[in-house]
Amino acid sequence: MKLRIKLLASIYFIAFNALSGAHTETKLTTNQVVEKLDHYIKTQVKKDTFSGNVLVAKRGKILYQASFGEASKRFNVKNNLETKFNLGSMNKMFTAVAVMQLVENKKLKLTDTLDKFVDETWLPKSVSKKIQIQHLLTHSSGLNNYFNRTFMGSSKRHYRNLDDFKPLVVDDPLLFEPGTSNRYSNTGMLMLGVVIEKVTGESYFDHIDKHIYQRASMVNSGSFEMDQPVQNLAIGYEPSKKNKTGWTNNLFLHVVKGGPAGGGFSTLADMHHFALALTKYKLLNQTLTEQVYSAKPNFSSPNYGYGFNISGTNSNRIVGHRGGFYGILANLDIYLDTGYIAVVLSNYGRSAQPVIDEINRLIALIE
Repeated sequence: MKLRIKLLASIYFIAFNALSGAHTETKLTTNQVVEKLDHYIKTQVKKDTFSGNVLVAKRGKILYQASFGEASKRFNVKNNLETKFNLGSMNKMFTAVAVMQLVENKKLKLTDTLDKFVDETWLPKSVSKKIQIQHLLTHSSGLNNYFNRTFMGSSKRHYRNLDDFKPLVVDDPLLFEPGTSNRYSNTGMLMLGVVIEKVTGESYFDHIDKHIYQRASMVNSGSFEMDQPVQNLAIGYEPSKKNKTGWTNNLFLHVVKGGPAGGGFSTLADMHHFALALTKYKLLNQTLTEQVYSAKPNFSSPNYGYGFNISGTNSNRIVGHRGGFYGILANLDIYLDTGYIAVVLSNYGRSAQPVIDEINRLIALIE
């Protein structure tokens, strides 16, 4: 009996340590992380499941940056470190910061209602008077998404300026009473762009250029029109079994010009500069900066602040935003407590997700 008990104890000890080891990985040096990351990405590139640019930095020091794949499969043009990639929804960060700058300058209040800034060509007053600025920032406005059947069935050339989106918004009913629930809303972010225009008297695009891009030294970012030539810009691609080439591009699917909810373009360097400007309080004061990436449980958004995703733990807070569409996957992660910054800009769609996950895994292992 004693022998059996000892044997069972030994088996338990071995099993316990094996299971514990499965959840603890060996800590790595920065150089080891860079080597492993480079090897992982090149493996994905060899399988043609990743195309794009990657940067990992610790505050202002770049630890790794590299470029892979082609910006244009039609002309066999390779991506390079200065290539401009579509950000998808990452533009929401710029819109949110611009709104908070107006709050900081006392030109706007978070409790202001939308009816102060838009008329009934946008939304019925019975709807707009219920929606506060903070509802729009937290996706708790009840507004839906303008990426609806009408948009997808229309020529994208009709949607360039914010007013062009009115027909997609005006008849859309609320999904819920503002402030009572949470649902991701591109329409909500679009309306924040309209608010910016009304308050400042400037076009949304000019205002973002002046108060976000220029202040953060983002010299290659903008909402470029896709029916005009733009130098060094990546076209988005998705695998397709229907096409002889095995690929389809997103030129006839996405917006012709990005805006408050997404669709602008940027580069590795510019997104790094944005992260530094934000965390050094060059865009907003410290109080409001911390407010934009603090969770808002009152609006059912424990993983979302004002235009920023929130993840990680209390001692390892990660903030930023992701953008995705056909042929687009972009991501910014800012590690507030350790100072790491990770940027992935890809002109392939969902297949770039493993690269983002691997970066997060490896950064967590740095000793």
